[in-house]
Parts: sequence; C-alpha cells; structure tokens
Amino acid sequence: MEVFRPSSLAEALEIRAAHPEAIPIAGGTDLMVELNFGRRRPEGILDVSRLPELQEIRRQGARVFLGAGVPFARIMRELPDQVALAQASRTVGSPQIRNRGTVGGNLGTASPAGDALPALAVYDAEVVLASAAGSRHLSWRDFLVGPKRNALAPDELIVGVEWNAPRGPGSFSKIGTRNAMVIAIAGLCLQVDEEARGLRVALESVGPTILRAAEAEAFGAGVLEEAGAWANPRATVPVNAVVHFGELTAAAASPIDDIRGTAAYRRHACAVLARRALTWALDDRRAGAT
Repeated sequence: MEVFRPSSLAEALEIRAAHPEAIPIAGGTDLMVELNFGRRRPEGILDVSRLPELQEIRRQGARVFLGAGVPFARIMRELPDQVALAQASRTVGSPQIRNRGTVGGNLGTASPAGDALPALAVYDAEVVLASAAGSRHLSWRDFLVGPKRNALAPDELIVGVEWNAPRGPGSFSKIGTRNAMVIAIAGLCLQVDEEARGLRVALESVGPTILRAAEAEAFGAGVLEEAGAWANPRATVPVNAVVHFGELTAAAASPIDDIRGTAAYRRHACAVLARRALTWALDDRRAGAT
C-alpha cells in the first residue's frame, strides 16, 4: 500500500489525478475501521490531514465556509451559533473521535447515519469539490446519491461546505440504544428560517440517505402563519397542529428493519423527535421575544 502525504491542496489534487485509486484519509474514524476489519484493501492512501486549506472556517456576511478537515470538536467551539450543527457535532462518538473525525469524513462516507449531514441539509449547504482541472459546487442533495454513495469524481477531493447562516432557532436530536457512542436509530434536525418564514426538517437513519420532510415543513410554516406566530412569537400554536406536524414528519421517513431497530419504531421516533424539536423552537422564539 502506497501512502501519499501532500502539504498543500494543489499537491494533493495532482496526486489525486495521478492516483485516483488512493483513498483520501483525514481523521480516519470511518476508514480505519474498514481497514482494520479487512473490508477494504486500497492500493494507496492519500493523507489530507495536513492540508491547511481544509482546516479553514470563514465567514463573509451570512455566508459560512467550513473546511472538510475541520474536526467536530472545533465545530463545537468555533461555530456555536450554528446550533443544529454544533449540537450534532456534540453527539459524534467520544471526545477522542470528535477531535479526529471531520465533516468531510461524514460527507465522504455518505452514511444515512452521518450526524453532521442533517444539519447541512437544513442549511441547504453546498459541497465544495476540487480537482486539478478546477472546482465545482454541488447541493447536498446532488452530492449524497445513496447509502454510502456520493457524487465525488475519482480525481476530486472534498474541500468543504458552504451555506447561508439561517436566522432562527435550530436543534438536532437522535435516538439510540444509549446516550453516547452510538449510531442513530433515528435522528432529526429542525431549523427555523425567520427571513423566509419557513421550517426545514431533515431526517437521518430512516432512509437510504438524508431525507427532508417537505410536507411537514410546509404544514409547520403554515400553522405558524395562521397562529400569527411569525409576527408574534408569543402566539399559541395548537397542540394538535404540533402532533400532526410529527405525523407528517414520520410519513417522510423510508426506514427498514435492521439490527438497531424496526421500521415501525423508527417512524414513531421521527414523530416524537419532530414534536419535541418544534416545541423547542417555539419555546426558543418565545424566550427570545421577552
């Protein structure tokens, strides 16, 4: 096995073009498991952990750029205002894993249980890709094409993700067999968009890839409009509307039975998580108005 250790993104892209069989590695929290269990035996490894271009966090107005090599521990410290993503980062593995695991690793692995991915989905984030020939941006939808499958070309690397920081409360929650060090049985991210007067809801571990609950989003935004809650955060939203929001969210799931949980349980979990997330968002807006 050949190991390449470039010191710049330009050098890494040249190596990637010449050796597309070499698998990129940064934190290695996913890849090393597969190597240790003999599930993969690549001809080469491309170590991108030292590339400064992948370690950047930049802001320009409302625009946020998060480098693919930024570990979850840094996201928690340096992007606390991106609440949904910060909360998702806090649930990833152990402190050791959070110090090594990266958002680029979540994107590269493209697991439907990748905890950072629902947050990127509710941010409507774009994935920044680069090759020796140039760069391109793909929406998260176009990048995540299936279970553990993405749209990365053989000569490309994931440079980072970009999004417009939403104004409004957000949250991330998941259900597992224990409180830490767990792969989600079901997970949900909710983001309020005050400017667009909308809600965004993304689900993990309940479909072949990350799912958005479009009907629930439209219904929830409409309920807040009818209740006058967009103009007045203290307005009361009917309990039955919150319950129906949960039902519509569960209907957006496409789960399977597996060793971690049944499809029926996953749908039930989505409804519960959605009700809780919407209630938290309403409470946060109410508290912010006092």
